[in-house]
Amino acid sequence: MTLEQLRIFVAAAELLSMTRAAERLNLTQPAVSAAIAALEERYATRLFDRIGRRLTLTEAGRLFMPEAVAVLARAALARQVLNELSGLLKGEIRIAASQTVASFWLPARMARFVTATPHIQLKLFVGNTSQAAARVLSGEADLAFVEGDVEDDLLAVEPVGGDRIGLFVGPAHPLAERSFTRKDLEAAAWVMRDQGSGTRDHVEAGLRQSGVTPENLHIVLELPSNEAALEAVEGGQLVTAVSELSAACRVGAGAVRQLDWPLNPRAFTMLRHRARTISRAVAAFKASLST
Repeated sequence: MTLEQLRIFVAAAELLSMTRAAERLNLTQPAVSAAIAALEERYATRLFDRIGRRLTLTEAGRLFMPEAVAVLARAALARQVLNELSGLLKGEIRIAASQTVASFWLPARMARFVTATPHIQLKLFVGNTSQAAARVLSGEADLAFVEGDVEDDLLAVEPVGGDRIGLFVGPAHPLAERSFTRKDLEAAAWVMRDQGSGTRDHVEAGLRQSGVTPENLHIVLELPSNEAALEAVEGGQLVTAVSELSAACRVGAGAVRQLDWPLNPRAFTMLRHRARTISRAVAAFKASLST
């Protein structure tokens, strides 16, 4: 059993797809399948059930998953110790981020850091707020950057930035050209971000504060990214609520219109595990965010 096999197994178990695991790890799909097959053959244990093109974890796979994650975390810690002992500022920083932060706030800061410290490699995992926080809790990420509220005693939470959420429609939508009320919004057809995303949580809280009852909204679509929600809005009769940062280009091009229904600003926060000591590389990246 190798660390590479464990890394491949964990990716396949999280994504339940050999193809998507290969994309995440920059491997070929046959290489991923061969690594899983080698594990199963070596220990005469089936880790996945294959139902058509779908994967599901077997009971053995479910039991093996936390052990595999723990071994990978220990290996990462061992690499960190060696880097610290070398006295050189080098190594790897594993970052998890929710989609809005990963797409519009974090890239410039990551680029600035790697330009200044080329011997440090940054690895980025993108998911929703819940997934990013889970990565820090499991030890798979050193830091997470999210826009949603996270409450967990094991996580230290620090504000690092922010944005605003806006309501957006296509240019031909009836609400684009007239004043409207709370009842108009509740009667409209909506496309929303997925449950668990920081955007969805903030939208629902902001709408409730402005007098709109989220439970009364006519939600016809739930999509996993701001870009997908805006794409759905452009040519249809839907309303969406996403970050103004993500919609700025489309608003400037006239592809979508922002409705006059302001919601409260929201904070971007950085998460780290309280019980884990951060490396010199991670400390340097944290410090770079305030410069």
